[in-house]
Amino acid sequence: MRLGGAARYVIEIEEDKDLADAYRFAREKNLPTYVLGGGSNVIGRDGGFNGVILVNKLRGIYVIDSDKDTIRLCAKSGELLDDFVRYSVSLWNGEFAGWCGIEALAKIPGTVGAAPVQNVGAYGQDISQTLHSVCVYDQKDNLFKHMMANELDLGYRHSIFNTGDGVGRYFITSVTVNLHKNWMKPPFYTSLQAYFDEHDITEFNPQVIYDGVAAVRAGKLPDPAEFASAGSFFKNVYLDEKEAKEAEAKGIPVWEGGKVPSGWLIEHAGLKGEEFFGMRVSDKAALVLINESAKSYADLAKARHAIIDAVRDKYGLTLEQEPMELGE
Repeated sequence: MRLGGAARYVIEIEEDKDLADAYRFAREKNLPTYVLGGGSNVIGRDGGFNGVILVNKLRGIYVIDSDKDTIRLCAKSGELLDDFVRYSVSLWNGEFAGWCGIEALAKIPGTVGAAPVQNVGAYGQDISQTLHSVCVYDQKDNLFKHMMANELDLGYRHSIFNTGDGVGRYFITSVTVNLHKNWMKPPFYTSLQAYFDEHDITEFNPQVIYDGVAAVRAGKLPDPAEFASAGSFFKNVYLDEKEAKEAEAKGIPVWEGGKVPSGWLIEHAGLKGEEFFGMRVSDKAALVLINESAKSYADLAKARHAIIDAVRDKYGLTLEQEPMELGE
């Protein structure tokens, strides 16, 4: 979003062994720490961060092992998530033909380490479906740990890393996924299916799905290198069975699992393309906010409240912000 104040200290983590010294430095100065990957899902507050930002520069992607049922693929957490996804697709095109599992995560900005934190997902896939394990540095116990996927309490944009006592405790150093051979088949998510129909694509494999997702995202999501944006700004709304029936009676679409697409709510509240306090609701994807002229986090906060209030007034549903916040 290109907002927020300065950080007191910044340390780049280039090797696992850098972590003990970095956390020791923060403890000696009695300062908090914050792990930053690509910064695509983080918003800085105006007061800055009076602490130590640890910038993840860990690199490496490699196949750990394979058998007839699984290929285990590992990436260091500072790798770009899209590079990891493209590497997995390249396996399908080469020696390990037929393997898949994360191709629909194409072009999601940010690093591999952020994927299990938010349990990132798109177009019918999320990282929990293939995640095998993560390696972390636990700053509370001052040691490295190997944690299995079933220990991470993964849910919709949820994990132990962004909830409760786990917030700020762990630095994820690597992520391991299990690829499989059951690639996605139609019908796909509406926009992806529409792309395939428009281009008469009827044969599917991981490369085709990757290319389709990349094309759809390029058509509606702003490039964060060019536009000041944190991508999807609001989480989808989840309803219980009673709430879902009430919403459907009002003409609100409810997807499987009680999910209401927040982009639909924003668009049908008449907010698509509108600007609030320098923040514009994208005219291509209503979930996306773009900083056109906002000068401060305070401007963003006012815009957020205006959008939440408008949706609540029209539909009685409350939107929740997706990007995390940093600073005072």
